[in-house]
Amino acid sequence: MISYGMLRKRCHNYIQKLIVYPVDISGKFSYNDRYIQGINNTLLVIEAKLKGSQNQYKVLDEMILTSQFIRNSCLRYWIDHKDVKRNDLQKLCSQLAKDVNFPWAKKLNSQARQASADRAWQSIQRFYKNCRQNKPGKKAYPKFKKFTRSVEYKTTGYKLSPDRKKIEFKDGFQAGVFELWTSRDLVWYSEQQISRVRVVRRADGYYCQFLVNVERKETHNFQGNVVGIDLGLNTFYTDSNGKAVDNPKYLRKSEKQP
Repeated sequence: MISYGMLRKRCHNYIQKLIVYPVDISGKFSYNDRYIQGINNTLLVIEAKLKGSQNQYKVLDEMILTSQFIRNSCLRYWIDHKDVKRNDLQKLCSQLAKDVNFPWAKKLNSQARQASADRAWQSIQRFYKNCRQNKPGKKAYPKFKKFTRSVEYKTTGYKLSPDRKKIEFKDGFQAGVFELWTSRDLVWYSEQQISRVRVVRRADGYYCQFLVNVERKETHNFQGNVVGIDLGLNTFYTDSNGKAVDNPKYLRKSEKQP
């Protein structure tokens, strides 16, 4: 297993050497078109804390660092070539996985590598958009990441237990099984509803975020009446019809109690 420090050093050396990969540039794909159909859907984010061993946490660090390596490699390729499209970055992910100089790239799930390339393309698209709109000041030119704190999976590379209390990462890193500590119950959602799984590293531990597609329907019989409400200090609120509700002042009342 490659140590965390060795992996970081190799990633740093790779970016400094400015290695260029020969990738066949063909085909076009619009990144924005892929997400238009999901705008009207309701997406629910459920977060759970990952409980595992210290060795498992080290493997998660290597997964996150590999995601950073893929993202920076795609950005380096965009800088060194002209007319780079999103599809070209996806092809670069495949090239990196086959390169014997970077064996850790193949360990990361293929869809996780694609998600890392998408992150690079998002920063590139934001830069292009600011330039087209002639935004004043800095145009948010894409920068290399040094302290990435997350890695994102799509629909493969992991497996949830039937009771949704555990998750197993099954890609080349073999991080193993983690317990999911959360106040929200995932058992009500099928695996088909989970579109993304993101592992996030924070100061107090590691968390797993689930992006769930849900249908939210609210029925309301509109009567044609519109009321404006103004919240205040003297009164709790006053509506546009002149009705006022007194401030209950619970704190003041509790202070007067013996």
